[in-house]
Amino acid sequence: MFQATRRRLAIWYTSVTALLLLLFASGVYLYVRSTLIERIDDTLNHVVEVVERSLVIEPLNKNTEKLRVNIEASFRNNADSVEDDHIDLEWFSQTGELLWSTFSAPLDIPVHNHRTGETVKVVGMGGWGESAQLLRQVTKRVEMGRQVLGYLRVSHPWFEVTKPSRQLILDLALGTWLMVLSVAASGWFLSGKAMEPVGESYQRLKQFTADASHELRSPIALIQTNVQVALADLDLVEVEESTACQYRQQLKLVERLTQRLGKLVNDLLFLARQDSGISQEVFSVCPVDALLMEVVEEQQLLATEKGISLSLHLIDPPQDIDPELLENWFTLMGNWDQLVRLCTNLISNALQYTLTKGTVKVELARIEGINLVSGLRYSHPQLQIKVVDTGIGIPSESLPRLFDRFYRVDPSRSHQTLKPAKERTTGSGLGLAIAQAIVEHHQGQIQIESSLGKGTTFTVTLPINLES
Repeated sequence: MFQATRRRLAIWYTSVTALLLLLFASGVYLYVRSTLIERIDDTLNHVVEVVERSLVIEPLNKNTEKLRVNIEASFRNNADSVEDDHIDLEWFSQTGELLWSTFSAPLDIPVHNHRTGETVKVVGMGGWGESAQLLRQVTKRVEMGRQVLGYLRVSHPWFEVTKPSRQLILDLALGTWLMVLSVAASGWFLSGKAMEPVGESYQRLKQFTADASHELRSPIALIQTNVQVALADLDLVEVEESTACQYRQQLKLVERLTQRLGKLVNDLLFLARQDSGISQEVFSVCPVDALLMEVVEEQQLLATEKGISLSLHLIDPPQDIDPELLENWFTLMGNWDQLVRLCTNLISNALQYTLTKGTVKVELARIEGINLVSGLRYSHPQLQIKVVDTGIGIPSESLPRLFDRFYRVDPSRSHQTLKPAKERTTGSGLGLAIAQAIVEHHQGQIQIESSLGKGTTFTVTLPINLES
């Protein structure tokens, strides 16, 4: 239990930290990427301003006021010095015709005024190879007065953003992964430290329960023995009949309460041993069909007294089954006494909450690979025990707490309609908790389905685990 809690704490620590690191890494990546883009855009805009100031503008001829840009004087021919990381320039006419470029081959990209940076994809860019390339571009329309002289486009390779971005992603992923591993190790260590005082307190509590239960067994047994001796001696002593009857009733009441207290102590001792892990029961071959026959036979008298039909139904195996397997079809490795207690608790509980003329059906089947109740698939065969009654049922809000210790469903209505006045007692609320502990000790599962006024079905699934 504590190891499972420790694992959950460590997983929560790691998950929360991983989420925070992921958000932090994403924020860093977006910030760095946007910073790189802004830096390139600022560089391109600065180049546009510098080139625009260096343009040589002159009249088209002496008889007109139209102006033109002297391309030879304004731009230097550096088309042969193209490098992967340099800025390229293009000059377009007023109609968008390319007049001058530093690219070795013209780009098949239409020109339009776009002062903010945009990313374009270019295929077959001369010196950059034939593969597709990405460019960051800024386009400026150059005007003199109301006359448009042309368009200036400045381009920059986009890999100066993508290359550091990819490296940043790798660095952040590696750093985040190392941090998550570190937090997972730290979380496991810290959760263990946090659980130590809780575990020590729990161990002391379990040890106290076990010791107290063990110490109470002897005086309870002595009280019960003395009461039985007193009842026997009362028949031999000559006293008035009324006095003897009164003494006998009081002593029987003490005996009945002592038996109930002794059963409660035994139940607490059993649960304490199961919790502490000191139980050393050795598993052996248990034919569950024979076990259920004995338990149903023992409970048959109580069922007859209450007018309840109690039956046992064994699901037949397939006809083509191996004879050796058929002999052990309903056999598993387990503790006989615990399994008897499990089945007795479930059947007696069903009889207790079933009205007269009701039915309690016990069913045993072998599951080869799939649980029809939960839909879970198993890699090994399982034995399934069902206890189905037509009793008063259990409210849906009580089902999640049904296996809690000392929990009883609506004590005000539990027994008064089911028992005569002399037997109106309430249970300790440990029967189903013990049943669950036995099932878990056998690495099985227990499930419950119930409807008010219709009945309840308990389903126990136990692994066979036969030794070869």
